[in-house]
Amino acid sequence: MLERIKSKFDITFIKFVLVGVVNTLVGTAVMFIAYNIFHLSYWISSAANYVIGSICSYFLNKYFTFQNKDKSPVIILKFILNITICYLIAYGGAKKLILLLLSGFSRQWQDNIAMLCGMGLFVILNYFGQRFFAFKKKD
Repeated sequence: MLERIKSKFDITFIKFVLVGVVNTLVGTAVMFIAYNIFHLSYWISSAANYVIGSICSYFLNKYFTFQNKDKSPVIILKFILNITICYLIAYGGAKKLILLLLSGFSRQWQDNIAMLCGMGLFVILNYFGQRFFAFKKKD
């Protein structure tokens, strides 16, 4: 069982994390500035993070992390589908959970904490989605 888990978190995972650090720094800044300075909504602020980060992520993960040589437009559609599903699950789930757990806090605190939790969940879901769906190597 442990070997099976280790095989999923190899050098590919380390590359994915490095790409994610770059995307996270840029995307997080965009998200929190949009929400806290420009007072855009939770959904617009978190979506802006992923629109900007996803463009960068596509190219870095396709060529650097997963070394995918596929030129088919299907791969772009699979990437977009993966990002969209991971985003909705991660941020929708985090928002609901934080609203339940932190009902006594202000909406701003709830949303900021939900965005942080959503980011963490998104990373995990997105890694598996990109590795085993969007950029899956053909056998």
